[in-house]
Amino acid sequence: MRPSTTLPVTWTALRILILLNWLSGAAIFALLVATVVAENWTFRALGITPGSALRPLMNGMRLIAVLGLLSVPINHAVLSRLLPIIETVRKRDPFVAANAYPLNMIAWALLALQLISLAIGIVAGAISTPEHSLRLDAGFSIPGWLCVFFTFILARVFAEGTLMREELDGTI
Repeated sequence: MRPSTTLPVTWTALRILILLNWLSGAAIFALLVATVVAENWTFRALGITPGSALRPLMNGMRLIAVLGLLSVPINHAVLSRLLPIIETVRKRDPFVAANAYPLNMIAWALLALQLISLAIGIVAGAISTPEHSLRLDAGFSIPGWLCVFFTFILARVFAEGTLMREELDGTI
């Protein structure tokens, strides 16, 4: 069987996504700090005047930024746990106990990310006004929740596959 070209591409893409995840976290953190430590300067730079109707929205946007920061280590947990799984697939030995547990942890992390997305959607809806509508790609996501359920099932499939393999190895 010919080696797959998708595995090296996927491995490289995951490494890039890990870096981008941390860089986006650093950018969110810098903006959050700027709006707290140097509020007046930041608002002036953004063109928000002292009497602007946008000022009350800023606390909600800060909360959204904090929720975004919470997602950075969770994203890292997902992405970094996929790398060793890719390695076992490359070695043509994916049904090992070492893959079932990380898949289960990934499922829990995806669940946490969905809950954070719901919270962001709720905050965005609460601070949005007709004059200043805040539209974010956050909230309830059917594909997101399907991924959560699918990953829990996949983790169980890997665990059962590992048990079946160990039983087979014991009978031979």
